[in-house]
Amino acid sequence: MPNDKSKHIIWPVYLDATKSRGEGRILSIKDSVKSPVLREIEKAALELDLAPVVESDKAYPKSWWVKCGRVIVNRKAPKSTVSKQIAQKIIKYRGPK
Repeated sequence: MPNDKSKHIIWPVYLDATKSRGEGRILSIKDSVKSPVLREIEKAALELDLAPVVESDKAYPKSWWVKCGRVIVNRKAPKSTVSKQIAQKIIKYRGPK
């Protein structure tokens, strides 16, 4: 699966405001979400029509000892754009602070 060019792998750490860039976050802090959960990422990806596939037993390579899971989505835009759209949906679900 990892070599499928029509898919993106979205790790929760990509969207996580509590992580640093060095730990794997790819969005700016203002676009990030505090501790996103696989279910939220899946729900957002479904709404964006990205056909998400959740693999909850996977570990992000930089923190291989933590099984955080990942979501595989269709590639409809660059990974940074897709990640930002997913994060915006999660922010919307969580509502006002």
